[in-house]
Amino acid sequence: MLPHAPGSPRLRVIAATCALAAAVVMVTGCTAVPQASQTVATATATATAAASSSPAPSPSPSSAAPASSSSPALVLDGTAQENLALFRAVTERVWKGADRAHGRAYVDALTRAGFDKKAMQVTEDRSTVGNPAESLQFSVRWKDGNCLVGQVGPDTGTPVTVVVPGLADGGCLLGKTRTIDW
Repeated sequence: MLPHAPGSPRLRVIAATCALAAAVVMVTGCTAVPQASQTVATATATATAAASSSPAPSPSPSSAAPASSSSPALVLDGTAQENLALFRAVTERVWKGADRAHGRAYVDALTRAGFDKKAMQVTEDRSTVGNPAESLQFSVRWKDGNCLVGQVGPDTGTPVTVVVPGLADGGCLLGKTRTIDW
């Protein structure tokens, strides 16, 4: 017997964390980062621990944003968890559009929604051999030290959005990321 019913919020968080950890392994495996295997193991353990230690499911748009009933709003003095609904809504909106395979589209849309571009990271749109990326990751480091992380792409299926602890270096994503200079 399963400890949680299929489709439960807790199982979705665990599945999203596992997908994110797998993507981190893929991105880090393609870059020349010293001691990448130790860093990936630590990030994977941290993400898994965060998913298993957070008893509450992800907030619904109504609990994360007190103002609007039709769409989530940015909670500037809130936590990363309280802003996950807006982050997810923006991610899903871009994923449905023509620029779904371009990291810049996610950065620009998140910026328009009020997230701080200086706190963002995004992976490359193309692989090291010039092929379209199988998945893109993007993140926003929140004031509480946690990170809103999104992953999209043909290998991801539906967009994945999670809150994970920030890295000790101040970032959210492991491996090589694209400079956000626009």
